[in-house]
Amino acid sequence: MAEEKQSKITPRAENFAQWYQDVIAAADLAENSPVRGCMVIKPYGYAIWEKIVAKLDELIKKQGARNAYFPLFIPESFLQKEAEHIKGFKPELAVVTRGGGEELAEPLIVRPTSETIIYDAFSRWIQSYRDLPLLINQWANIVRWEMRPRLFLRTTEFLWQEGHTAHATPAEARQYALKILKKVYQVFAEKSLAIKVITGIKSESEKFAGALSTFCIESLMQDGRSLQMGTSHDLSDHFAKSFGVQFLNQAGQQVYAYDTSWGVSTRLIGGIIMSHADDKGLVLPPAIAPHQVVVIPIATEPGDPALKAAKKIADSLPKAYGAQFDNRLELRPGEKYYEWEKKGVPVRIEIGPRDLAENKCVLVRRDTGDKQSVPLTELKAKLKAVLADIQTALYERTAQRVTERTANAETWEDFTKKIEAGGYVKAFWCERPECEQSIKEKTKATTRCLAFDAQIEDVSAPQCIAGDHKAKRKKRWVFARAY
Repeated sequence: MAEEKQSKITPRAENFAQWYQDVIAAADLAENSPVRGCMVIKPYGYAIWEKIVAKLDELIKKQGARNAYFPLFIPESFLQKEAEHIKGFKPELAVVTRGGGEELAEPLIVRPTSETIIYDAFSRWIQSYRDLPLLINQWANIVRWEMRPRLFLRTTEFLWQEGHTAHATPAEARQYALKILKKVYQVFAEKSLAIKVITGIKSESEKFAGALSTFCIESLMQDGRSLQMGTSHDLSDHFAKSFGVQFLNQAGQQVYAYDTSWGVSTRLIGGIIMSHADDKGLVLPPAIAPHQVVVIPIATEPGDPALKAAKKIADSLPKAYGAQFDNRLELRPGEKYYEWEKKGVPVRIEIGPRDLAENKCVLVRRDTGDKQSVPLTELKAKLKAVLADIQTALYERTAQRVTERTANAETWEDFTKKIEAGGYVKAFWCERPECEQSIKEKTKATTRCLAFDAQIEDVSAPQCIAGDHKAKRKKRWVFARAY
């Protein structure tokens, strides 16, 4: 029976896109909605999101931001105040023109992001330098009309957090945008999601509409494509000027504030799947697993001593583990193992008559499948060590992937060959938008970022990878095909 069900997950090597969908279905995370492009997040998928929210919210608040909530509907005139912003989002907008059975006096935009309505509020909340910095975050849903939807990665409606801040100087705003990227998003991705990320700045063509600069975290998925997992934007005073966000500075002058915005979304769950899952199903890092441990008795009768022993183990474990006691007698142990493997629970504890006789249990790792017999007296210490090791091992696996699948390219032929093979390709670039577009059209690769740790190379006059123009700087940009 288990073998028959296993065939429902397409092997990654055979069809990565189908494998991804199969893992979501097998783990019971989400399903497509009757509304094209939208998704229903099922309880187990939402439990993962709740773990993400809890950890991220704590990190965000450590940076001084407070949570608030702003309306779903935005007056159309608000978006028109920031020309570059409306131009960037226009193809994705959902517009409401009727309400209460009548034509609306002004169309309402279903928020694609909240810069406009939040900075309108900031224009009332900020009067003096004493009101700064103003650091606001909201957890919300947004709508961007998606033509090529894919569960978690690209959906018309999705959940996210979006932070918005106002500062007295451009330096303070930029510093805060970078702090969010490095101390919140990078730390969360690497420590909680166990995913190695590259941090850097986006090109002019790839930056957020209306921003001065966009900073990002990018990670390499198992199929060699990059996933943008989070962004932080230095908005300069662009939105402040559009919405009249001014304050009286210490010199008694009326000046504009400098803003930032930043966000991550349910796309992170897609990143977890594509980074860690295998052909058996989901693999979850312990830090964001709803159940870090499942305890399964090898029992067939209600009075079986293994049932009592398994429950005692589950009840004795720290609440933070979210230990699940699977006492269903209608399923064979193998069926239970398979079900929890699909859901990616980091550790499975098995206990049966033979184990009880020896006062032991069997501990099974989801990431490697390794099994070990552990004395019950040593279980808590061993389990703590194994969970920590799984978290580290998953991260190291993604770090190794980035290292092994990152290469430099010196010629166009070399560049196209390496892009086709998948992974990150580092190359010099002239930074002209038309050249960037040409690279994208010819190879389907885009500039992911100029990494913060990119080194200045000892070359006299580097050439752009795609043509006769000289590179703008002696640092290589990171290119890849991406989601």
